[in-house]
Amino acid sequence: MTASQRCSLCDLSLEQLVQHALGELKKLNYNPKTLWRYRTVWKHLVRFSAQEELGNKYSDQLTTRFVGAFQARSGARLAANADWHRNVVHSVKVLGDFVRDRRIERSYVYSSSLPIPASLKKPLADYAEYCRDQLHLRPLSLEQRTRTITFFLHHLGTSGLTTLGQMQSAHVTSFVISRGPQCPRSASRTISDVRCFLRYLLHRHIVYRDLTQVLPAVRVPKDGSIPSVWDPELVGKLLKVVDRTSPRGKRDYAIFLLAYRLGLRVGDIKSLALDDLKWDTATIEIRQSKTSEPLCLPMSEEIGSALIDYLKSGRPGVSYREVFLTARLPFTPIPENNHLYSIMTYWRSLAGIHFRTPQRSGLHSLRHTLATQLLGKGTPLHVIADILGHATTESTMIYAKADVESLRAAALDPEEVRHGE
Repeated sequence: MTASQRCSLCDLSLEQLVQHALGELKKLNYNPKTLWRYRTVWKHLVRFSAQEELGNKYSDQLTTRFVGAFQARSGARLAANADWHRNVVHSVKVLGDFVRDRRIERSYVYSSSLPIPASLKKPLADYAEYCRDQLHLRPLSLEQRTRTITFFLHHLGTSGLTTLGQMQSAHVTSFVISRGPQCPRSASRTISDVRCFLRYLLHRHIVYRDLTQVLPAVRVPKDGSIPSVWDPELVGKLLKVVDRTSPRGKRDYAIFLLAYRLGLRVGDIKSLALDDLKWDTATIEIRQSKTSEPLCLPMSEEIGSALIDYLKSGRPGVSYREVFLTARLPFTPIPENNHLYSIMTYWRSLAGIHFRTPQRSGLHSLRHTLATQLLGKGTPLHVIADILGHATTESTMIYAKADVESLRAAALDPEEVRHGE
């Protein structure tokens, strides 16, 4: 983008700039509800600029003051007509990106909506079948990989390719660049997915050159991150705020306990079936969705009471065997792509929970919290590994990084080191 093009947007009035930005969103097939969110925030931005006599042009000073005045505070409860405050920061960022880059990147694109050349659809279907039948990828892994390859094929189509045999190294490189800045873990996953696809094409003689050589190596250490854990008082605050008189509250309370008391993964909670609840032995017996290995955990009185309360007084009377169902009509099992983050966000907001430092706060963080607490109590690693369903204690070792007190206790005394020498 040239300087003159950038200035041309800056020279527009705010109203004109907003209309141009909305036009870009429409080209990206944003749905009417999302368009309404952006339009509402930008309408208030225009009004704010006029009220504060900040001119009728886009500027960093204007957006900074606008965000400072209207940004929704974490945990704040807003009236229905003020819900647009939650979208202020992101909407203003999108408008700023449009001024800077003269284009808008979708934060999330459904791969099913991406057009790819008809001649590339069969290789995609064949590869998906290969991953499912030969590599035995789990459904979520298969979905992630085919999503990445759909983006890749869409990129090739926009580059003018109609067959995979036309692909050159430059096409692979340009796709990686087109993904933009990504965190190391996301970049590594994208590159790994493309690398596997290119190897498949070479093995099936669809391409005759090893194009994986141009893909960069992205190193992501297994223990490169520290698990996010909750302070015990915050977990208590979260559980206390859940409305256990409502069907939704009964469901979410039971879900929280399964994650926090038993350390169940999100996938295992969603797929938990009525037949997995062994009331005669007070146990929960599942086959883990991640490893396909069996796992048997004790059902405490607390967990059993919460499950009974939901099953008797909260769960809709439908024929599905899954324990947990959606809270709205039609009542169905929780979709596979739903990570239950919304239930954590909802109750955490009601509880007014704020963390001292930035951290992950999804349902999986309660699993991390259980592991760290067990480690802090001196529970042997192999016992924690059994509870969490880890195949080896190697995966469990990462929780030692979050157990600060245990690390302090294990620290060497400098005087002892000198005496040892």
